[in-house]
Amino acid sequence: MTNATPIAHHGAVDGVTGSCHELMLGDGRSVLIDCGLFQGAETASDGSGADRPSIGFAVDPIQALILTHVHIDHVGRLPHLLAAGFRGPILCSQASAELLPLVLEDALKVGVTRDAALIEAVLRGLRARLVPLRYGDWHPLITGDPALRIRLQQAGHILGSAYVECDLTRAGTTTRVLFSGDLGAPHTPLLPDPTPPESADVVVLESTYGDRIHEDRSSRHQRLRAMVEHAFEDGGTLLIPAFSIGRTQELLYELETLVHENRGTKGTGDKWQWGDLAVVLDSPLAADLTAGYRRLRTHWDREAKARLASGRHPLAFDRMLTVDDHAAHLRMVEYLAREHRPAIVIAASGMCAGGRIVNYLKAMLGDPRHDVLFVGYQAAGTPGRDIQRYGPRGGYVQLDGRRYDIRARIHTIGGYSAHADQADLLDFIGAMSPPPREVILVHGEQGAKTALQEALLQRFPGTEVSIP
Repeated sequence: MTNATPIAHHGAVDGVTGSCHELMLGDGRSVLIDCGLFQGAETASDGSGADRPSIGFAVDPIQALILTHVHIDHVGRLPHLLAAGFRGPILCSQASAELLPLVLEDALKVGVTRDAALIEAVLRGLRARLVPLRYGDWHPLITGDPALRIRLQQAGHILGSAYVECDLTRAGTTTRVLFSGDLGAPHTPLLPDPTPPESADVVVLESTYGDRIHEDRSSRHQRLRAMVEHAFEDGGTLLIPAFSIGRTQELLYELETLVHENRGTKGTGDKWQWGDLAVVLDSPLAADLTAGYRRLRTHWDREAKARLASGRHPLAFDRMLTVDDHAAHLRMVEYLAREHRPAIVIAASGMCAGGRIVNYLKAMLGDPRHDVLFVGYQAAGTPGRDIQRYGPRGGYVQLDGRRYDIRARIHTIGGYSAHADQADLLDFIGAMSPPPREVILVHGEQGAKTALQEALLQRFPGTEVSIP
C-alpha cells in the first residue's frame, strides 16, 4: 500500500475469513471496515483464530466501525471489539442494521455465553451505536483536516450488503479508497445487482473466486433439479449445509421455483410426485433471518417482488417445514435416517464446523441413499472442505473427534455462490473510469489471489495489483 493512504489488514489476508481492515487517516486516528470471525485453520498474524477470537490491535485510534454486511466472518468479532473498549458509531446499511442483532445474538449464545441478561446488555449497547445509512448517500464521518466521508453502495452479496467508498481529504487533496466487502454475482435471486462503481484511487478487493467462473443461473437450476430427483429416487435426503443468511434464502427461492414449475407432475421413475417434496429448514437462526428477509421485502429485486405480487410466497411456501427446538431436530435426524422419505434439509453451519448439520452428517454420510450438496465456499481446515475433497473418492471425515466414512454422494454447485467470480471482479474494476491506480487483493486463498492478480494486470496494465 502507498505511504499516502496506509491500510492495516487484521484478517482475510491469508484466507477468506476474519475480514477486518483499518484505514489510517494520517493523524493517528483510523476507521475500521468489518470485524469478522475466523473459521477453520485461518488465523491473523496476531494469533486471533477460530478458537481465539481476540482483538490483537489497538482500539483507541478507531473512530468508527463500518460494516459491509452481516456474515459472521465480517461481524463476528464485534462483541470482542466492544469488550476491548471501542465506543464509536457502527455504520451499515438499513437492512444490515435490522439483521445484525439476530446474527450477533446467535454468535454470543454459541461462542461466548448463555447468560440472557449479559447478551441483552451487549445487544443494547450495539443498537445504541448503530447508524443505518441509505445506499448512495454520502455521510460525513470525520470533519476538519483530515476529513472523511463515506458512501455505501449495493454489493449484491446478501440482503443489506454494501461496498464502502471512503473519500479521505488531507491538505486539500482527496483520495478515494474503496473496500469491496463481499461482492455478489449478477442475477442473484432476491437481490438487486451490484451497483457499478464510478471511480476509486485504491480498491481493497475480495478474491474468493478469483480463479474461476461460475456456471450460469439456468445451468445451476437444472443441476439442482437433477440432484433432487436423483436423491428422491432412492428415498434419500439431500443435505445442504448453508450459511444462515444469504444462501439459505436463495435456495428456498430456487426450491419454490422448482415446486411451482413441477406442481402436479411426477418425478423420474414415477416413484414420487413433486407434491411429496418436503423442504426442512433446520436452523433457528436461519428461520429468524428468513423472517427478516420477508420483513425487508422492499429491498428485494423486481423479479422477487413480482412473484410476491402474484400470490406466491418464495420464502414461506407450502412444502417448507421449520424445525425449532433441539428435541424436534434430533427426532427429524432419526426419522430421515431411518425412513425412506424423500426430503431436502437445509441446515447450518455452511462449512460443517458446527450446528445442526453435523448431526445429519453423522447419521447419513455412511449411507449411499443420501446426497450432500455444497453451495458455498469451504475454508481450509473445516469439515466441509474435507467432505468436499475426500467424499467423491470414498474417503472419510472427522466429526467431533470420530471418523465417519463417506458413502453418500457429494456434489458442489458453484453457481449458487454469493460471491462474484473472476469475470465479475474484473468487470467491477472495469466499470471505473479511469481504472484505479492500485488494487489490493484480500479475502482469498493464495491461488485465487494470484490468478486474479494476473488477470487484472493483463486487463489493466497501468494498475498496481498487490497481495499483502
